[in-house]
Amino acid sequence: MTRTTLKLSRTIERSETPRTSRARRASRDQRRGAPAPAPAPAAQAAAPGARIGEAPAPPGDAGAPRLSKLMGERGLCSRREAEEWIVNGWVKVDGVALTELGVRVPRDARIEVDAAAREHQRELVTIILNKPIGYVSGQAEDGHEPASVLLRPEHRWAEDPAPIKFKPGHLRGLAPAGRLDIDSTGLLVFTEDGRVAKQLIAGDSDVEKEYLVRVEGTLSEDGLRRLRHGLELDGVKLKPAKVSWQNEDQLRFVLREGRKRQIRRMCEQVGLKVTGLKRVRTGGVPLGRLPVGQWRYLRRDEKF
Repeated sequence: MTRTTLKLSRTIERSETPRTSRARRASRDQRRGAPAPAPAPAAQAAAPGARIGEAPAPPGDAGAPRLSKLMGERGLCSRREAEEWIVNGWVKVDGVALTELGVRVPRDARIEVDAAAREHQRELVTIILNKPIGYVSGQAEDGHEPASVLLRPEHRWAEDPAPIKFKPGHLRGLAPAGRLDIDSTGLLVFTEDGRVAKQLIAGDSDVEKEYLVRVEGTLSEDGLRRLRHGLELDGVKLKPAKVSWQNEDQLRFVLREGRKRQIRRMCEQVGLKVTGLKRVRTGGVPLGRLPVGQWRYLRRDEKF
């Protein structure tokens, strides 16, 4: 080998990358009969949502409730509100802020809510409407308009005692908290507040609802006793009710449940026909002097 060739060979060896050098050595060792080095272990795939270089978080207890559900169960807010608060960073669990939806936490976890969430909650409004006959409580059906079309500034009661200034945004998130049949009138609640909705329409709600019911027919003492307790609808026994005569053709009902057309079906079972039905109270909130077709805000001091 000439001096020039030797110099060029050394230059090439110095310019090789470490990876190229290793490959050349492995090839040379294999030709000599030496075993090839084991390949480097592949990098472990990162868990979904984990940053590269960070250890994935341990999975939550599959039997533990989701944070939003637990907040709803504790009465802090509705599940929908809880999800909004979590995303906004307003919720801490055992001192740690959680912003990921769907996270599961122990049932005995300490949950803290930021003051900003409480302020947001105080801005949610609830509206009381005196629903006229001919409007449905929820979505339009069979050509009948929903009662929500009456929730306009011009239909607000002029004597509304609530010191709340009307904002168009108040009407966007409202939903009916309960139902009132198309041929019934009286107090119907609309709310943005998930706590109010849960209190009034959850399966375990025991909020009283009072009705004045005009009837035709003859009611025996046994029939009155059955109205108070002993009837069933669709194979399910009804909760005890308070039923009394208001005047010679009108009954007063106080119920703690709300089955579909419950009062009308109860009356049919004892030989009565309902000719008029008006809800006059929900919990601690009376309909009062609110005119038919008009609405007012629920005051801060009123509770269902």
